[in-house]
Amino acid sequence: MYLIKTRHREKGKDTALLNVLPSESTLDELAYKSIAWGFPFLTLGIITGAVWANYAWGSYWTWDPKETWSLITWFIYAAYLHARITKDWRGKRAAWISILGFISLLFLYWGVSFILPSLHTYAA
Repeated sequence: MYLIKTRHREKGKDTALLNVLPSESTLDELAYKSIAWGFPFLTLGIITGAVWANYAWGSYWTWDPKETWSLITWFIYAAYLHARITKDWRGKRAAWISILGFISLLFLYWGVSFILPSLHTYAA
């Protein structure tokens, strides 16, 4: 939403969509708070998954596609938070990193299940 709104503003278009969406700073802050809130849960999921895997399969980490894409997604969101906190990245750069993280998350949940062979394949 941030990128759509800034693109329309840069082109000088004032549409009803722009008036409905919150301000760019609010959208940027909402994205940051959402990622900052969800990141610990992703971390906790990876850690508890590794503990469960050790109990079930005798190994914490096997570089299975689901595990690998979980780690890739974790690194993308960690980079977003790191850049936001240390380099004060806001706006377009932060929005693009968050979009990359979301695409990685979508692939993690659906792409791995339907495309890549995995121990974690639950799709028929």
